[in-house]
Amino acid sequence: MDLHLRGKRVLITGASRGIGAAAAEAFAEEGCHLLLAARSGDQLKTLAERLRSAHQIDASTSIVDLRKSEDVARLAKEATDIDVLVNNAGDIPGGSIDKIDEATWRHAWDLKVFGYINLTRQIYAQMKARGGGVIVNDIGAAGEKFDGNYICGSAGNAALMAFTRALGGKSLADNIRVVGINPGPVGTDRHVTLLKTRAKQQLGDETRYKEFQKSLPLGRPAHAREIGDLMAFLASDRAGYTSGVIYTVDGGISAGWG
Repeated sequence: MDLHLRGKRVLITGASRGIGAAAAEAFAEEGCHLLLAARSGDQLKTLAERLRSAHQIDASTSIVDLRKSEDVARLAKEATDIDVLVNNAGDIPGGSIDKIDEATWRHAWDLKVFGYINLTRQIYAQMKARGGGVIVNDIGAAGEKFDGNYICGSAGNAALMAFTRALGGKSLADNIRVVGINPGPVGTDRHVTLLKTRAKQQLGDETRYKEFQKSLPLGRPAHAREIGDLMAFLASDRAGYTSGVIYTVDGGISAGWG
């Protein structure tokens, strides 16, 4: 299926690895030109070089910390001509309310929650001035299936779900679509590291981490590319009447799996 994305310009945050890198691959295959943003310069550079070579596209990079207002402003200036924003940067730690102190909570939300909101505020204004665009928010299924042992993430994701629906419910008046994706477990390096830690603590052997995946739908987490492909579809005019909604990709976990 031709997504009619060739030549579109796409900004992806948190693009150096995991879902962000998978999204970059998906958009590059569709012929999009990329602005890849993250805090890790070396990984971004390697990814950009590979995508430029493989797909004959433009791929530039921006080293930013979205917790810093000056970095958000600089990135927005670098992205005045983009058609699609993929908000993806974020790393909220697990833990119950007695384990997450105020400093940790604020540090996590400054990147994912306020990072999304602050960048969207600036990019939305630029898209409106240019005549339209698409914003895709990578949120997380903990925002709808609440977890007391991931309370900071559940609360943050729920806030971003409300933000996405509230903004996307009115945004077509500006010819802008705003949508969200709630991935469940995704087989990223972070996911594997968390499972290895759990396996070492509970089973005494980190190499047994895959035993914790057996109870998942299909016996595996989602592939990062499955999320990236959905991002590309939602950003395309094939989904041109879609705004203000959240797509859950968790194999049915939030609907009652297990």
